[in-house]
Amino acid sequence: MIKPGIPKGTRDFGPVVVRKRNYIFQTIRETFELFGFQPLETPAMENLSTLTGKYGEEGDKLMFKVLNNGDIYAGAHEAKDNKELVAAITEKALRYDLTIPFARYVVMNQHELALPFKRYQMQPVWRADKPQKGRYREFYQCDADVVGSNSLLNEVELLLIYDTVFTKLGLKGYELRINNRKILAGLAEVIGKPELLTDITISIDKLDKIGAAGVRKELEERGLAPDDINTIERFLAIDGSSTEKLSQLKELLQSSATALKGIEELSFVINSGYGDFNTTPIIDVTLARGLNYYTGLIVEVKAPATVKMGSIGGGGRYDDLTGLFGLPGISGVGISFGVDRIYDVLEELQLFPQTAQQSTKVLFLNLGEDSARKAFGYMMQLRKNGVAAELFHENAKMDKQMKYADKRGIPYVIILGESELQENTLSIKNLVNRQQEKIEAAALLQFTF
Repeated sequence: MIKPGIPKGTRDFGPVVVRKRNYIFQTIRETFELFGFQPLETPAMENLSTLTGKYGEEGDKLMFKVLNNGDIYAGAHEAKDNKELVAAITEKALRYDLTIPFARYVVMNQHELALPFKRYQMQPVWRADKPQKGRYREFYQCDADVVGSNSLLNEVELLLIYDTVFTKLGLKGYELRINNRKILAGLAEVIGKPELLTDITISIDKLDKIGAAGVRKELEERGLAPDDINTIERFLAIDGSSTEKLSQLKELLQSSATALKGIEELSFVINSGYGDFNTTPIIDVTLARGLNYYTGLIVEVKAPATVKMGSIGGGGRYDDLTGLFGLPGISGVGISFGVDRIYDVLEELQLFPQTAQQSTKVLFLNLGEDSARKAFGYMMQLRKNGVAAELFHENAKMDKQMKYADKRGIPYVIILGESELQENTLSIKNLVNRQQEKIEAAALLQFTF
């Protein structure tokens, strides 16, 4: 007998969990629509060539490649090494994120789209990561992107989307951290190593995980001189209010026109006066986000400090992502919600409302054929009136039916016994406060469940 199981890093979701997840999805979707974004879906699989080289060295390693179907060994016998063998038998991969597939879609449909194009996408992605709390191999992303516009108002609106969603979810104490990739590029220019920008950002992005000493060691291993590393450490030590951080950045990076442009853009997002934030964005010069395609604003949402969890969202500006597919000059900016991590945070903080966990509101007890037939009619009236209701599937002991309602979290049961049938009444029991009352059957649709 085969013991049933599922791959590591994947999960089953029971009814209660699905309803809670749908509560998050609905909150995010409604906010996307409120801000004028349009829905889009792309295939689970993309051509390997579409994804490779877009996420940096580490991203390529974490990609799930898909074996060719049919004659999977065609050309394999000619392979000289493992790399050629993989290329011979894999031409597709599961999508790593939603941004690159979106860029591919824009290029393929450029003549049908009205720019700027504001889209949102809510689908699963796959990464061959080491499974741990808050990190899975299959997980959902909810993205919102704008392409075809250079306006920094888009950055402000996307930050407001984060602020709106997390406010609706009742999440307090989260941090909305922002930086600008141009500032990081300027740092690489100031130390005279612009070609090492990716190496520098990958190391800086690990600061929370490996600490300052770990970052210094990694920068040394990547070939940076002690003076270069000292400058980077002075950069990472910048602190204070947003105004103070911007001032210190200007002083340290004044020789780089690229950095000054990034500081100007960051200043606009912070000081433009557009939008009324419940949670004010924080400038974080250590924020690097290791993805290669960011060119301007980069943003990361940190969970409240009371919860041991990494980022629950992130994104940024990419000036020429579509250029990877032959359509240069199309600027874009986007954000992503990490739904699986958001779920874990809301669950730990007990922030899911009771309404997000309920399905059936009313259970009619099955007390025999006459009772069930009458109850079925009343049940259909409630359903037509938008109230989720069901009839217990068989004439069982009342105790069994009540336990079913309790286990399902159904707040109301309706009893149609002999006296209720004769009097044309209904007995309604509230299982939350254990109160019971009898009403006229004609008043059922006016009853507040």
